[in-house]
Order: sequence, then C-alpha cells, then structure tokens
Amino acid sequence: MIHMKNPRKARGIVAVRADASGDPKAILAEMQSAFEAFKAERDEELVAIRKGQEDVVKTEKVDRINSEITTLQKSLDEINQTVAALRVGSGAGDVRDPAKVEHAQAFTKWFRKGDRAVDADLHDLEIKAALSTDSDPDGGYLVPEEMATEIDRVVGTVSVMRDLATVLPVGTDTYKKLIGQGGTGSGWVGEKDARTETNTPTLRELIFNAQELYANPATTQKALDDARMDIATWLANEVSIEFAEQEGAAFVTGNGVNKPRGILGYDTVANASYAWGKIGFVKSGVAAALTDGSNNGSDAMISLYYALKQQYRNGATWLASDATMETVRKFKDGDGTYLWSPATAAGEVPTFLGKPIRTDDNMDAVGAGNFPIAFGNFQRAYLIVDRFGTRVLRDPFTNKPYVHFYTTKRVGGGVQNFEALKLLKVAA
Repeated sequence: MIHMKNPRKARGIVAVRADASGDPKAILAEMQSAFEAFKAERDEELVAIRKGQEDVVKTEKVDRINSEITTLQKSLDEINQTVAALRVGSGAGDVRDPAKVEHAQAFTKWFRKGDRAVDADLHDLEIKAALSTDSDPDGGYLVPEEMATEIDRVVGTVSVMRDLATVLPVGTDTYKKLIGQGGTGSGWVGEKDARTETNTPTLRELIFNAQELYANPATTQKALDDARMDIATWLANEVSIEFAEQEGAAFVTGNGVNKPRGILGYDTVANASYAWGKIGFVKSGVAAALTDGSNNGSDAMISLYYALKQQYRNGATWLASDATMETVRKFKDGDGTYLWSPATAAGEVPTFLGKPIRTDDNMDAVGAGNFPIAFGNFQRAYLIVDRFGTRVLRDPFTNKPYVHFYTTKRVGGGVQNFEALKLLKVAA
C-alpha cells in the first residue's frame, strides 16, 4: 500500500510499505499512480495561480511546487531502481545493471537446460552487458560477474599464495611492469654551486602472461532441474578445489611454461652475491637436513630473517610445508625456549621469531640442495594476474547421464620484486 501525507503540509513526501510477499510490479504501479495524481493536482494549482495576478508571493508558490514535483520525481526514480533490484532477487540497496541482470538470467537458463534459443543470444548479451568479447576457440560463455566473484572468493580461501601475494585483475593476456633499478645520481650542493648532470636511471621490464586454467565438474540433469539448486555456489565449490590445487602448485613450483612461474622456479644465488633477477638464499649449515646434533637450525633461521631487508620484514611471512614446520617448531634458543609461538585466538596464525607462519605443501621437502623454507613480504614479492572472465562450456554428451561444465579462467603469476623474498637452502 502507498500512503500520501497531506500535500498541503508536506508535499512530495511519499511512503511506500511493502510486505515480504508483496509484488514489486504492483508496488511500482501504485507508486506511479500516486505520483501522477499528485502531479496532476499540482498542475491544476499552477494553472490557477498563473491566471491570477502575478506577484512575489504567487511566484514563490509556483517555484515551491515545481521543486516538490522535481523531488518527488527523483524519489520515484530511486524506487524504480530498488524495485528492479527486487525483481532479480538481489535485495534493496544492490542496484544492478539491467543488461547484466538479463545476461545472468539467460545464462542460468542455458546452464540448467542448455536451451538452444538462449544459446543464440548469449554472446550478444555478453556484449550488451559490457563483458569481455574476446573469441574463444573452445566456445562456451562467460559466467555472470557475481558468479565469477563467488568462484574467486572460494578459490581465495583455499590458495595460500592468493592470500599472501598481490592479486591484480587485468583486461588483457599480458601485463607489463617497469621496475626502476636505480642509477640516478644525487649529491649535496650549496646555494650557488653548479649542478652536474646525474646518471639516467635503469629500468627493467617484467612481463606476466595469463595462462589458461581449467576444471571440468559434472552433475546430473535431474539436479540441474531442481530450481532450489544454487548453481553459482555449486560451480564455485566444484571448481575451487581444482583451481586452487593447480594454482597453488604453479605459484610455488611453476616453470612459466603454459602456467605461472613460481617462487622456486627462478634462479637462485647465495644472498651475499645477490643480484636482481635471482632469489637470494641462506644455507642451513647441514648437508642434508635443517639440523643435527651440533646445530638445532635456529641460527640459520635467524640468518634468513636478517637476510631480508628491514623495509620488507615489516610485512614478512614464513612459508613451508607441514612436514618442514614440524621440524621448525622444535627449534629452541640457547636457553631451551621454543622459538615457535602458537596462535592465541581464533583467526590468528602461529609465529616464528615474531613473524606469521603459513604452510603450503607445494614447498620443497627437506633434502640436500632443496629450498624448503621461504621468508619474505609476499605482497610485494609476488604478483598474480587474473584475466577478466570465467568461461563455461556445457557438455551433456561426453559422459551421459552427467552434464559436464568445462570451466576455464586465465591466470598468470611471477616474482615482481626479487629483493622482497629469500630462501633457506639445505646445504653445509
């Protein structure tokens, strides 16, 4: 129901009351009807005023009425947007682009039924919704933005490196970044002293290519026919494990060939001889282990800690596998006090030498010549690039009675700051 207060007392104020079961179309129609009635009444009043004597008081009254009509029109426009949001079930305050809503509705219908009539329109709807229009040799369609966001959210909770590194959405398959290598001269001068020319800074170009990552979850047509099935959440949960496992391995051990380049995929050098483009390391002091009878490994960990420059240590994190962390957790100082500090509250992580510890079983195992522990400011050290758009190809034929959804996205990654990451090498 719509209630309009006495317009003589408070013109332009309209209250809308809608029950949870109310029909948005009926609400909008009633609102529009009330507005038209109010506007007609004001128009009649304006005509009457203009027929009479023009004076300052009447002119002010006309201006006030026009202002009230304008305010009411703005209120009506806002309600139109809210009702549009309610129609697609997004809730008040979440006003969505109608073109994207139309694309999402068509995609859901195609996802459930494989409707050929919808199939012919989806590419046009992608363009209309301002989604990526790049051609895909494997076919398929881009998932709606809210579904892609849900997939990324679930993957982000599984992948440790995604939680640690910088994640950058990009609109192309290649992202290029220039890094200054210094070289600009400087010096102190007096007020009237000559200023000699300084050196030109050296720039290095880093290139990050987005490679294709895929998952191929399956379900039955009967499950898809169930209207209560949240297909966005289902797809996110199904592909997240595959995406997270593949990404996690690539971000740590990837060689950069058709996949991201991982932190262990770069050339290494003793930290004392560190050079840009390589990752510096500190030795464990034991040929094939982190510790032995004469060395409990804590000295090497302290050396690794200070191998990282102070400006990076502020946000630094330890990274190793669970098996390695079992050994590290037993390290003690000279007084026999454990260097490991357990988490003290829910949501916190344990620390070692005051820095957070995260585990990733893609890190090397302890062994001669391996790099089982990394220490660095991963947000500054490593960059993950996400190519916009997750694409789905519906396949109901390959494995009847199951319907497969060949889901792909493009992801790249690599070290963007070699100074911000150091490794521990198992070596004497």
